[in-house]
Amino acid sequence: MEQRVSLITVGVEDPETAARFYEALGWKRVDSPDGVIAYDLIGQTLGLYPISALADEIGVDVGTLGQGALTLSYNCRSKEDVAQLLTRAQAAGAEVLKQASDVFWGGHHGYFRAPCGTIWEVAYNPFSALGPDGAFRWNGY
Repeated sequence: MEQRVSLITVGVEDPETAARFYEALGWKRVDSPDGVIAYDLIGQTLGLYPISALADEIGVDVGTLGQGALTLSYNCRSKEDVAQLLTRAQAAGAEVLKQASDVFWGGHHGYFRAPCGTIWEVAYNPFSALGPDGAFRWNGY
């Protein structure tokens, strides 16, 4: 298995409502004929899929999917961008869980919960500069 993630699928109650949130942040959908609302990322795709259909596809009761302890992270190009993105997410309907603040390891971050329940970290990491295309590499390599 190659060391990569190709698709991040988020099971949501109402994909269209979840999509409106991401589109309010400026994301653009890509064509998807299979019932997934998809957004191409740098090297991956984020898919929004009805949680009941996801449970059916996996072959489990929807109640067993629960609330996973998972966060998605978005790294910014500057410390100031963190608070700006948290404000934009809140205006689009997110709940800010942690305001932008310095972190013990030298970075700056905050958290929000999207209307569909997905928790996002918004961070600036001075030790892992983003590439020209926005690609993130741990420790900047």
